[in-house]
Amino acid sequence: MDTHDSPAPTLEEIWRLFKETDRQFKETDRQFKEIALQFKETDRQFKETDLRFKETDRQFKETDRQFKETDRRFKETDRQFKETDRRFRETDKKIGELGNRLGEFVEGFVKPSVTRLFQERGILVHKTYSDVSASNPELDLATQIDLLLINGDVCVLIEVKSKLDIDDVNEHIERMNKFKRLFPEYADKKTYGAVTAMVIPDEVGKYAYRKGFFVIAQKGEMTVILNDNKFRPATW
Repeated sequence: MDTHDSPAPTLEEIWRLFKETDRQFKETDRQFKEIALQFKETDRQFKETDLRFKETDRQFKETDRQFKETDRRFKETDRQFKETDRRFRETDKKIGELGNRLGEFVEGFVKPSVTRLFQERGILVHKTYSDVSASNPELDLATQIDLLLINGDVCVLIEVKSKLDIDDVNEHIERMNKFKRLFPEYADKKTYGAVTAMVIPDEVGKYAYRKGFFVIAQKGEMTVILNDNKFRPATW
């Protein structure tokens, strides 16, 4: 059998093959670099997405914390509201009970005896009126008198409290100053003031005394005027 060898490639063919191989190598290298760039971009996007996820997770946790804090504050506010409402109800109850006691004090002790007490002091009042009020919009004045004692020449204005304090005495002075402007029918009467209460601290009683008021107090089962014989009442 004859053997025919293939002709050896020429120099030009070798060069052409070399150039093609080099081109393919460069193209492969370019594709590899492009893939590497894409990988880096994908990795950057992944890290950015991870960062955003972590930030979103942080914000979610912060929002959840704020929600829980708001819910805690709401529950605390609701608890305080209920506690305040309970205290208001207790206060209303105590005020109601105090009002009842004050009414009993006035009707049971003060009102039945004040006419006699002032008559014993030479002030011959004989009529007693409760809860007397008046207002005059033109003068911008208004007042309310717990007990008003009168006769032909004299008026006595009595302020009644559960516990007397200095502000009550000062307010009664203002009431005395307004009386004749609001009750002009008594403008020519000699007018005295008095204060009474279920509880009268010593310093407040002395203050009322110095301001010229009769001080009426309960002693045991009796109602008495505490002012001594040296007392000279103020007149309005």
